[in-house]
Amino acid sequence: MINLLPSQYKKELKQEESLKIIVILGIIILSFLICFCLILFLIKIDISEEITTQKIFIEVKEKEYRISETKNLEKEMLLLNQTLLKLNSFYKEQINLTEALEKIAQILPSKGYLTGFNFMLLNEEYIAGKLSFSGFSPTREILLLFKENLDKQEIFTEIYFPSSNWVKPSDIDFSATLKINNLYDFEKQN
Repeated sequence: MINLLPSQYKKELKQEESLKIIVILGIIILSFLICFCLILFLIKIDISEEITTQKIFIEVKEKEYRISETKNLEKEMLLLNQTLLKLNSFYKEQINLTEALEKIAQILPSKGYLTGFNFMLLNEEYIAGKLSFSGFSPTREILLLFKENLDKQEIFTEIYFPSSNWVKPSDIDFSATLKINNLYDFEKQN
């Protein structure tokens, strides 16, 4: 085909064609940029949704953890309370012989002393017990004074000093037994 158009007109057509190509390329690039921005916007929304979901998931897990920790602490506290109750009842059932031994030590004359003792529970309901003890007395008179002091105490009954204690006049290794009728009453009196 022969082109009979003047060169000026040819230039204008060529410029028009170039302009159309530039406009088309501009529209394509612009639409690409718009699509790219939309894709980035959708990614941002998706990521923010995922972050929100993860935050909610973490909050739920933290609540579950706190609840489980609270339950574990409650179980541990219950176990500790039960242990403390058992210990408390154990200590309440214990017999405190300290006051009885202090009472004996107070009425023991200063030159005599105890060398040993043994306690046997006779009756758990009344907490009556038998106390056996041994000691040293420098003279028979001091040992007699100790026996009389024990006889004066209301809490001690059935006081028994074997006859072998009275044979020697001095340097006596003695033994004795007595009954404590009610240790609970004894502890309340002191």
